[in-house]
Amino acid sequence: MITGKLKSQVDTLWNAFWSGGIANPLEVIEQITYLLFLRGLDQEQTLAERKANTTGQPIERRIFPEGRDNIPILDDDGEVIAKGLDYSKMRWKYLSGTNPDEQYMIMDGHVFPFLRTLGGETSSLAVHMKSARFTIPTPGLLSKVIDLIAEIPMDSRDTKGDLYEYMLSKIASAGQNGQFRTPRHIIELMVAMVAPTRDDVICDPACGTCGFLVAASEYLRDHDKGLFTDDRAREHFHHGMFHGHDFDNTMLRIGSMNMALHGVEGADVSYKDSLSENVAGDGAAYSLILANPPFAGSLDKETTAKDLLQVVDTKKTELLFMALFLRQLKIGGRAAVIVPDGVLFGSSKAHKSVRKMLVEDQQLEGIVKLPSGVFKPYAGVSTAILFFKRTDSGGTDNVWFYDLQADGLSLDDKRSILLDAEKFGPNATGLSEEEHAKNNLPDVLARWQNRDADEINRERIAQSFCVPKAEIASSGYDLSINRYKQVVHEEIEHRAPKDIIAELKDMEADIAQGLTELEALL
Repeated sequence: MITGKLKSQVDTLWNAFWSGGIANPLEVIEQITYLLFLRGLDQEQTLAERKANTTGQPIERRIFPEGRDNIPILDDDGEVIAKGLDYSKMRWKYLSGTNPDEQYMIMDGHVFPFLRTLGGETSSLAVHMKSARFTIPTPGLLSKVIDLIAEIPMDSRDTKGDLYEYMLSKIASAGQNGQFRTPRHIIELMVAMVAPTRDDVICDPACGTCGFLVAASEYLRDHDKGLFTDDRAREHFHHGMFHGHDFDNTMLRIGSMNMALHGVEGADVSYKDSLSENVAGDGAAYSLILANPPFAGSLDKETTAKDLLQVVDTKKTELLFMALFLRQLKIGGRAAVIVPDGVLFGSSKAHKSVRKMLVEDQQLEGIVKLPSGVFKPYAGVSTAILFFKRTDSGGTDNVWFYDLQADGLSLDDKRSILLDAEKFGPNATGLSEEEHAKNNLPDVLARWQNRDADEINRERIAQSFCVPKAEIASSGYDLSINRYKQVVHEEIEHRAPKDIIAELKDMEADIAQGLTELEALL
């Protein structure tokens, strides 16, 4: 989590753009991302050069070619003064040390044409970078931004991730663009619960800035220590594991660079309106889906994929995405997806059909009820996380429920952190009862991993419990936790009648005495 000095540095950087005339938060983050990306490319080549010098072997990956580009350099009168710019002058370490006018000339005339050629002809990064635009309006603003970025520590992937997530949170505060961001700690919880493996093929069909895919890649780096020493696994990680789809080109460009900044070389981040009639070719393609798709929307049936409508006849995007997930998953594939509460208890025929299908035809494993403030400040909608497997042959025995009441942040519009950083998130350990009351995420993960053992017999007055499939079916496939959770009754209801009568008489006597004293005062 970003705190203290780093947070202040990003705020200063962000404010520099606003005072410099760029007020669109998406444009701000896109321009910052280009510069971070350029700095990251320079760091990668520097590491490769050091390795080559140490081993005496050729550089494994040369990002900045030797020699010059083919773009002529002109003087103020338009006369050619050089046939091209040396690629070494496009590197961050040169740019950060030169004057504002030269910085601007290099960025506008040479760096961006170079960035548009990265990634070969067919990679996702190349496709999205072809339309990269440099929109910083003045040399003064560019120089200030470069100086600010140069001060930000970028040595570890964790720092890069924290930095990027904090910038994405600023998109969330800008209104409708907040739909593109799911809080990072909620993403990390979902990823930890499904536990990706090196053999998975992972998809987010509404990927935005690729937060779920980044978190899955980080989980694998942390939990599979031999991943990159196995040639097949390493190749799959970089070029076959990660797939993200969206229909916003700006988000795709940011998402592609986000994956690259997190060390995934060839992620498939591509333009696709996932619910469209014109989309095909990804049926039963993925073993794991992680998503927080757009909901509360309504589509035109004429442009909606007919195979989805055959599964669930509706215009509602949240239900159509459920049908899409099942189409995209391989048999045995699993999903962790965020849905609005209405999916759990909606009374329409389509709502009931989707729930029955999950319970009867597939394997519905668990539901985590999220507090309504999780998506504040831009949305107060009540949501839940669904965990299920595609089996096409049933398999639901018990459904595990968890009533998540605290995620480590305040549930108001400020979303302030309530604990020290080491006690925040799903991987925090040693939480006291008081700390658990502020952060339920580690408990969710621990109980989930025990759902087929002690959780089966846990009483329904607890924060988590299991409900048999037969009971859910008899309840009309209602999946709302309140349908099954039992409320602890007040102690007075379990006391003997004579004790209750005695207490009432004492209360009556106290009231009479109080009235007598009041009359005396009057």
